Amino acid sequence: MDSRSKSLLDLRPEILQSYFNNQMSADERFQNQTLRPIIKLQNLLLIEVFKNYIGKHKGVFHDLSLEKKMQYIERAIQKDIKFRNSLKGMVIGQFTIEEYQEYIKNSSALNKRMMNMVIERLKDQIQLLENEMLFQG
Repeated sequence: MDSRSKSLLDLRPEILQSYFNNQMSADERFQNQTLRPIIKLQNLLLIEVFKNYIGKHKGVFHDLSLEKKMQYIERAIQKDIKFRNSLKGMVIGQFTIEEYQEYIKNSSALNKRMMNMVIERLKDQIQLLENEMLFQG
């Protein structure tokens, strides 16, 4: 293993809930082994990037109901291609060469899993996006 790969793997948090079994699909294994730890590692960056996205879109997010905020997060990541590609880059940039080679075999399905995980992570931490308004005003 090259030093870049070793350094990347050493940085990642261990995900104890990740469950592996023989019936697991290759995509599910990649999700649990690679995507989950990377997205957890990048959590604070993903939150800051989303806060910046909110700010660049005139902060309308802060005036929405909780349900509409959840929809806003989904829509922003699903519909704004540039933003979605930026988020994907933050995750893919943490892949080892071997993981990237695995990823490109089924990138479309893995991208969908990746973005769904990012959406759920942001939704689960929505209070961190909401509280930002208290510090600005």
